[in-house]
Amino acid sequence: MATEANSVPYPTVVKGLHNRWHPDIPALTTVRPGQVFSVECVDWTGAQIGNNDFSDDIRDVDLDCVHNLSGPIAIEGAEPGDCLVVDILDGVHYSGIFELENGGGLFAREFSSIYATSRHIPGVRFAGIPHPGLIGTAPSAELLATWNKREGALIAAHTNEVPAVAYGPKVRGAYVGQELNETVREKIYREGARTIPGREHGGNCDIKNLSRGSRCYFPVFISGANVSVGDLHFSQGDMSFCGAIEMAGIITFSTSIIKGGVEKFALKQPVFLPSPIDPLYSSKLIFEGISVDYHGDGTQYNMDATVAYKQAALNAIAYLQKLDLLLSAAPVESHIGAVVDSPNACVTLALPLGIFEHDILPKEEGLKKLPFGQCAVRSDGVL
Repeated sequence: MATEANSVPYPTVVKGLHNRWHPDIPALTTVRPGQVFSVECVDWTGAQIGNNDFSDDIRDVDLDCVHNLSGPIAIEGAEPGDCLVVDILDGVHYSGIFELENGGGLFAREFSSIYATSRHIPGVRFAGIPHPGLIGTAPSAELLATWNKREGALIAAHTNEVPAVAYGPKVRGAYVGQELNETVREKIYREGARTIPGREHGGNCDIKNLSRGSRCYFPVFISGANVSVGDLHFSQGDMSFCGAIEMAGIITFSTSIIKGGVEKFALKQPVFLPSPIDPLYSSKLIFEGISVDYHGDGTQYNMDATVAYKQAALNAIAYLQKLDLLLSAAPVESHIGAVVDSPNACVTLALPLGIFEHDILPKEEGLKKLPFGQCAVRSDGVL
């Protein structure tokens, strides 16, 4: 369990961690297909977050240094063009944090059995679905160059966007926890792709169902495949619209290889089989959103599912605020209801009622506010 004494943030200087994608990062070790192996992961920030009641450390996270990945791990016999099959056998969690917009709030979590609770939100608990937010194979030199070229063009076309539309290679904050020739290290730091978006190799896809029992099919781009993993989550809602309950932990894998799998399956990106193990929430309160920015300036968009999802999420948030409650990392379920009724796409967000110890359903007398406690605040008093 996380305590104040054992949760003091410290700089990440750990062998086996890296925070960029590059084919020249050497594999730390090699495993055989069929071999069961476990990987220890720090949280995505590299332990920049402490267990406290202030959110300053969230506000001040150094995003140049993320994500902290464990690996790479080579798979014996994997060659470019193969499909690497990764079975997620188990996950062990330690402590959880929740990040919102790099400073909007902190939910330090203590774990009991499979449930998450928080001293900041009494009366709420839910079963976690531990999973890696980020897992992928190493890119080839050609694929890395493609990433940097296309994302660089996007950045150049949107130089003043806030938040940034993409993050290009950056030497500051780059890290590879291995003994390397300095020329190689400089090349990796100069060219290495940031780990923030998912890409053709997998990466930061934040798919909540990739938990125990899942199977992943990854395209292989270099000899050995060089798998890296990190950004473990205790829980996350669909779409990951406000992040997840981030954690450090251990995850256990087994692998196999399908020779020529990229051609056999027309793999442009990974394919996943979700876990058969899921908390069962049969009763849900569902919020709807359409392609109209009615929480903003009222603009009508044409079949924009992103706008529709944002409205569904804001509808749920507005409802919960009537209860003096905000749950941004709850295990919500989201679905695209319709994309055929122009001009409005319809997206839904389902909030499971079973995570609450009290009734939050609409009543004739309105919603009853309860004393939910105090969220984490910044030292300057900002929530």
